[in-house]
Amino acid sequence: MRPQKVEHKELMEGLLLVLRAKGYDGASLSDLATATGLKKASLYHRFPGGKQQMTEAVLEYVADWVDANVFAVLIDQTQPAKERLSRALANIDALYHRGKSICIFRALSTHSGLELFGQQIRAGMEKYITAFTRLGEDVQMDVETSKQAALQTLIDIQGALIVSKGLQQQDLFGKTLANIAERYN
Repeated sequence: MRPQKVEHKELMEGLLLVLRAKGYDGASLSDLATATGLKKASLYHRFPGGKQQMTEAVLEYVADWVDANVFAVLIDQTQPAKERLSRALANIDALYHRGKSICIFRALSTHSGLELFGQQIRAGMEKYITAFTRLGEDVQMDVETSKQAALQTLIDIQGALIVSKGLQQQDLFGKTLANIAERYN
């Protein structure tokens, strides 16, 4: 068997770039092929289910990364809560390229995107809330306050990504992450 021309990570990053920029409906097979460096036939060979299967693979790729680099960090009780939060927020900052990239959830939150991927989007958001709730409890917030802080954290991250792009002020994302850190002090 000949080696694949494009490594999995490189493939996923190319697909993610297009899906973030154009969403599910706006991303053409040509866009996806160009971003990955593969021909359309090679993409279909790897993803016989087409664009939907590609998008599912990207969601899984992002979910795996966030599980390892955000959620696992937040709930690792072998480390002090403040260190966990600092590391997790740094990883969130990296995931969104310091506020320059939009969230794949937002990009897929169109009508057809929600129909096809709503379950994965909802599950990802629930994991954010669960992990930040756990952190809140670890910093001695009561259960209800911890849940509300976690929900507000998710809202703040998503909102900051949109507002910082809309106002073309990427520093707003960093300020939002700093505000989140203060919330858990």
